[in-house]
Amino acid sequence: MNRTICIEGILGLILGLVLAGCGGDSKADPKEAAPPPAVVEHEEDVNVVKVDRPERFKLATAEKYESAPLLNVTGVVQADVSRAVPVISLAAGRVIEVHARLGDTVTKGQLLMKVQSADISSAYSDYQQALADQTLAHAQLDRSKILYEKGAIAQKDLEVAVDASAKTDVTVRTTLEHLRVLGADPDHPSSIIEVRAPVSGVITDQQVTNASGVQGLGAPNPFTISDLSNVWIICDVYENDLEQVRIGEYADVKLNAYPNLALKGRIGNIGLVLDPNTRTAKVRLEMANPGMMRVGMFVTATFHGLTRETHVAVPASAVLHLHDRDWVYSPIGDGKFRRVEVVGGNMLPDGKQEILSGLEPGGQVVTNALELQNTAEQ
Repeated sequence: MNRTICIEGILGLILGLVLAGCGGDSKADPKEAAPPPAVVEHEEDVNVVKVDRPERFKLATAEKYESAPLLNVTGVVQADVSRAVPVISLAAGRVIEVHARLGDTVTKGQLLMKVQSADISSAYSDYQQALADQTLAHAQLDRSKILYEKGAIAQKDLEVAVDASAKTDVTVRTTLEHLRVLGADPDHPSSIIEVRAPVSGVITDQQVTNASGVQGLGAPNPFTISDLSNVWIICDVYENDLEQVRIGEYADVKLNAYPNLALKGRIGNIGLVLDPNTRTAKVRLEMANPGMMRVGMFVTATFHGLTRETHVAVPASAVLHLHDRDWVYSPIGDGKFRRVEVVGGNMLPDGKQEILSGLEPGGQVVTNALELQNTAEQ
């Protein structure tokens, strides 16, 4: 009996071990079930990529393109100095009324301000005294003529009377002209003078306010009126680029406020003195004002060089802008493409872009560089 129980125990132990072994084999290993890792082939040159079916990337041939070198500089709109007229008051005094302000458009003869001046009062006093002396001198001359005819006075006394009368006439004319120069009306005595615009234009400078004083011919001038129908554009050009600028040539002008408006300005002057800090020369463009140009506006001026250079042109989509640099993809065979760094230029008609360097005429490039770049990064 005991022997039978012992045999059954041994058989049970063996059966348990067999079942445990079968259960362990039923669990799958995750590492064995995963696909094998992808094998990446690294080229020696990081700018070379290899793709399957390279024929799906269309190619374009770089075309020869001749153009003059372009120089882009910034500038500022300024009033033509030859068309700026200062407004002055010949009489010193105190401003009691101001009828115009900075930026106003005025016409010739328009009232700008009124000045109360002691100079006018003094000039009127001199004029009135001259008139009184003239009346007295004329009366004495008439009396002397009668007395001379009757033999009551000598001829020399008559000549003295004639001379005195002539001198009073000169004094009257002088004092009258003085009043007119000061801007006063001889027929309406007043210490207040009206200052009017000498020309039509825009007030580009104002140095007076109510109750301020004016110094006659002394600086500063109360107003400055500028004719803005023609303006200047002052540009800063580096000394290394001066060879591309010639007096009499024209430059393309674009206003920052109106970027779609194309204008042209003529080079009227190139400064003979360089700024010692920036090493730039002042270049002056002269042009007609189409109406929207205002003093102080920023512009971009493009100067065209005199010698033409040979570059290439490719489709604009063939140029890849990456990390602040320009690239194109060129085929090198066996499904490979090389990424070549180039220097991009201006956009051209028909969806093309100028390449300044890095690519020769006749070279082939991928027409859609961005698509190839995205495919290579996948």
